[in-house]
Amino acid sequence: MPQTFPLSAAVELAVVERSGFVESRHAGSAVVLAPDGTVARSLGDPAALVLPRSALKPLQALAALTAGAPLAGAQLALAAASHAGTDRHVAVVREILAAAEVGEDDLGCPPARPADRATGDELVRDRAEPARIRHECSGKHAAMLLACRASGWPTDGYLDPAHPLQQHVLQVVERMTGQKPSLVAVDGCGAPIPAVSLAGLARALHRMGTASERSPFALHRQGAAVLAAARAEPWAIAGPGKADTTVAERTGVFAKTGAEGLVVMVAPDGTTVAVKVLDGSARAGGAVALRLLEQAEALSPADTAAAAAALRLVVTGGGAVVGAVRPVV
Repeated sequence: MPQTFPLSAAVELAVVERSGFVESRHAGSAVVLAPDGTVARSLGDPAALVLPRSALKPLQALAALTAGAPLAGAQLALAAASHAGTDRHVAVVREILAAAEVGEDDLGCPPARPADRATGDELVRDRAEPARIRHECSGKHAAMLLACRASGWPTDGYLDPAHPLQQHVLQVVERMTGQKPSLVAVDGCGAPIPAVSLAGLARALHRMGTASERSPFALHRQGAAVLAAARAEPWAIAGPGKADTTVAERTGVFAKTGAEGLVVMVAPDGTTVAVKVLDGSARAGGAVALRLLEQAEALSPADTAAAAAALRLVVTGGGAVVGAVRPVV
């Protein structure tokens, strides 16, 4: 059975301390690319395959652009987002659907409640049912439908791995990562998700983060546009209090989290970090990625501390803070 790297190939990335006692440990792999794209640091086995999950969304958004989807600004940021399902997010997704001349029922993601607690509480009071448009991946799905319209592909079956859109996504992933995906799984939202190496994922995001929007090459221009949109509209990439939005607002770093412990970050100077926490936990990856950016001198200690504090990676006991999730890289 295909699989990611084993525990024997992982390194300790973070610990969880409670009252001075190390209660848990998180192991995994990570890679740091310097501004020029060379490997500055390698931990564990970043050459092993991983399923990037939502950390692949910037590449899927790039595929929508290169297929002709007329996305810009908040719409482009939503195409790469794991959004919190607020009314503000949903309004932009509806704009994309309207441009594609499709409705909410055409979205292939399953019905969901918002990840934003305040919005969710309000919908519960209104007795609203879970909706596809509230799913964190609805922006990506709407962009895929718009790409189908732009390229003249059928919108029916757009999540089928054999559909022209998904074949186009694979081509973009191959060009940007430098790797031909040999395995395609099904993501939580129903979209195909190719397996790539952590190093390949970092390479792709580095290329997007260091490209110029004035490049003579369309792929580079459009790749730069995806990250520029997310940086300009950090609320769109996740939502209030969410990790990716918090990191972008506090540091200017593009951050994209994926399920099962995936995190990729691109600093303003181009330094890029990709992290896979092997046990799938989401709580350690962001702190580890920030620490690696700091150690690469892409972030100041003050910026790292401010972002980490905003993420509230604390351990509580009796309502008081008694410990923290602490990177050990």
